[in-house]
Amino acid sequence: MTSASTALANAATAAAERGFLSPTGVEIAFVLVGLATLGAAVVTVTTRQLVHAALWLVVALGGIAVEYLLLTAEFIAWVQVLIYLGSVIVLLLFGLMLTKAPIGRSPDADSGNRGVALGVAAVAAAALVWVVVDAFRTTWVDLDGPVQGSTRVTGEILFQHWVLPFEALSVLLLAALIGAIVLSRKDTADTAAAPADATDQGES
Repeated sequence: MTSASTALANAATAAAERGFLSPTGVEIAFVLVGLATLGAAVVTVTTRQLVHAALWLVVALGGIAVEYLLLTAEFIAWVQVLIYLGSVIVLLLFGLMLTKAPIGRSPDADSGNRGVALGVAAVAAAALVWVVVDAFRTTWVDLDGPVQGSTRVTGEILFQHWVLPFEALSVLLLAALIGAIVLSRKDTADTAAAPADATDQGES
């Protein structure tokens, strides 16, 4: 009991010396990286060049990985790098190449529904903030238990509670790759059929 009281008194003294609202270096870095990530995400959805959008998405996902590192969730950070940066972005770039997407500016990249998209994004952000605040309002972190970002805790949560969404995401990525291959083969077939039709018309 005495040791616990001493620890609480020491923590209170340290907090009083530093100031309750005094940011640490990690907190400042977290905010700066978050702003850079937000800027990259905005550029990703506003640029008219598809390849540039994919590259800015790399910056945004890399910023999220840095945020995980600052939160001492090293395992989640490296999973972010390996899966999203190493797989999803590569899959996206391969899809752009297979579908022969334009490299330069694409005037038709904007559907004209920016207002609807902004409204949906605002509602989704508000719902996410509400869910996170409601979930962690009365949550206490067990400092003596395993680190929340460790491999053990993450594996238990993933394979106990998030198996179905994980598998659904895998099927979605596979469907995207198959769709890109189908579209590229269709373009190739149409290109091959056009010279054949022209030859038939010349002979007739």
